[in-house]
Amino acid sequence: MQISIIGLGYVGLPLAMAFGEKYRVLGYDIDPKRIAELRAGNDHTLEVKEEALLALIDHYQQNDEAAGIFFTDDVSELKDCNTYIITVPTPVDSNHAPDLALLKMATETVAGILKKGDIVIYESTVFPGCTEEIAVPILEKLSGLMFNMDFFCGYSPERINPGDKKRTIGDIRKITSGSTQATRERVDALYASIIKAGTYSAPSIKIAEAAKVIENTQRDINIAFVNELARIFHVLDIDTREVLKAAATKWNFLPFEPGLVGGHCIGIDPYYLADKARAVGYDPAIIVSARKMNDSMGGYVAQRVIDLMAQKAVLHPGAEVLIMGITFKENFADVRNSKVVDIIQALNACHLSLTIYDPVANPGEVMKAYGLQSSTTIDTTKKYAAIIIAVGHAAFLNLDYDSMLIENGVLFDVKGVLEMDRVDGRL
Repeated sequence: MQISIIGLGYVGLPLAMAFGEKYRVLGYDIDPKRIAELRAGNDHTLEVKEEALLALIDHYQQNDEAAGIFFTDDVSELKDCNTYIITVPTPVDSNHAPDLALLKMATETVAGILKKGDIVIYESTVFPGCTEEIAVPILEKLSGLMFNMDFFCGYSPERINPGDKKRTIGDIRKITSGSTQATRERVDALYASIIKAGTYSAPSIKIAEAAKVIENTQRDINIAFVNELARIFHVLDIDTREVLKAAATKWNFLPFEPGLVGGHCIGIDPYYLADKARAVGYDPAIIVSARKMNDSMGGYVAQRVIDLMAQKAVLHPGAEVLIMGITFKENFADVRNSKVVDIIQALNACHLSLTIYDPVANPGEVMKAYGLQSSTTIDTTKKYAAIIIAVGHAAFLNLDYDSMLIENGVLFDVKGVLEMDRVDGRL
């Protein structure tokens, strides 16, 4: 079996590494800089270590036990593969509609080299029906082959939790599916060979697609509920996190916390399901309401901070505010769809002077994504009118915030990483 992984980001690279332990794997990406980086043993996403990368590259070159990885941006080098796994991002556009441009592009790439007997497996999160309604027609048209006669498809949604070093790809049970019974069995056996936690073979591709998209939609709805609770309890002058701690003493209480919902999964996937629901004439009221709540939290946090600054008489044009963290989650470098940016935009509208400090985020990536200047270092002698702990990085837990604030300065803890008596406000 000759496997190619199309797309070498936070999902594709760990998957390529896992398969590379047992199979000959070609990792393909359209970005030549990414390929050069990986060939040198470097991964800017920090998902894999240099020694592991170089070892699998060496295995491939030495044909060591028919395993290893070869990285390329030349699609012609994939022509001898018989299994293509597509792991490209599926974001939304500015109107929150599904943006399938990268998935279509990857599908067109594979279609150009598709042969009889090949299998194309999708891991990208999509709406139910996308593989067979959107991808398959592209494959048929550009390859001249017939679906389920000449080539076959599978869907096995990614479940990687980027940045999580405890639950790696082999530790997370994998859903698999195929376009025919034989393909379903082949796809399941392929993943079962590398997933220690086991697999679950779904009856159809559409069911597997739906299962993936509701995983994150469910989390989004639950977080929206506690975000609404946080807003209610603030008005009632009750500490939300203490309420949740008390409620969690019941065995069936779900442990969700208020916060910003960003990233490339929970903040995106519900839009895919909602869009498909509308397309078939159904109004997904709960899903849409949850999204509106979670998308509004950045502005809500900014307003809470502004109100506190006004109460403490430190709100004025040019007041110095320190934003602690801009990644979408703690101890992780990914800044895609970070809702901290919503806080920043709201504060900028008040003409405050903002400093963004994140020891994990790459300043170049922040500038490229949002046009914002950030720093991986901080001058702890400078004093601020307000400090917002927007991300719970480990590096933020033991700082002397009192010494970094002006008299009557505001400390707001979005993530609830500090004790309540240390802060002026928190979600």
